[in-house]
Amino acid sequence: MTEEEIMMRQMQYGEEFWKSCPMKSVMAGVAGFVLGGAFSLLMGSMAYDVPVGLGGRPLSDLPLKEQMRAQFKDLGGKMWGSAKSFGKIGGIFAGVECSIEALRAKNDIWNGIAAGCLTGGALAIKSGPQAALSGCAAFAAFSGAVDLYMRREDCPPPDTDED
Repeated sequence: MTEEEIMMRQMQYGEEFWKSCPMKSVMAGVAGFVLGGAFSLLMGSMAYDVPVGLGGRPLSDLPLKEQMRAQFKDLGGKMWGSAKSFGKIGGIFAGVECSIEALRAKNDIWNGIAAGCLTGGALAIKSGPQAALSGCAAFAAFSGAVDLYMRREDCPPPDTDED
């Protein structure tokens, strides 16, 4: 093999690695984690309209340093929880959708709807069958709506589209 053929094969292997279902799932999980933390930071920074107590004392009675420490501790906990949830949802959904697409050998709206149903059901299964069914329906509807919006043909292609 020539050096050029070796480089082409390595590029092909690298491309296949990044397009694999496990890698898509990991990337979606990481992106969900980051976005969930950022979303929680934004929402949590506006949530201090009601003072929280610390050791039985109102937050407003504490020194500024203690107030800041309590608020950052509370915000950090909320960010961590939200980031984990978004990361889990993103990772599961991307992995399931990619697996369904590979199994069906089609790229259509039904992959996202089925992945949404399986993801919503899996996340709510601990709460019982009714919650799992509701989660399945809600995630499938949301995923279908997003897919319909993203696949609509009423908008012109971007300027960088060469096809």
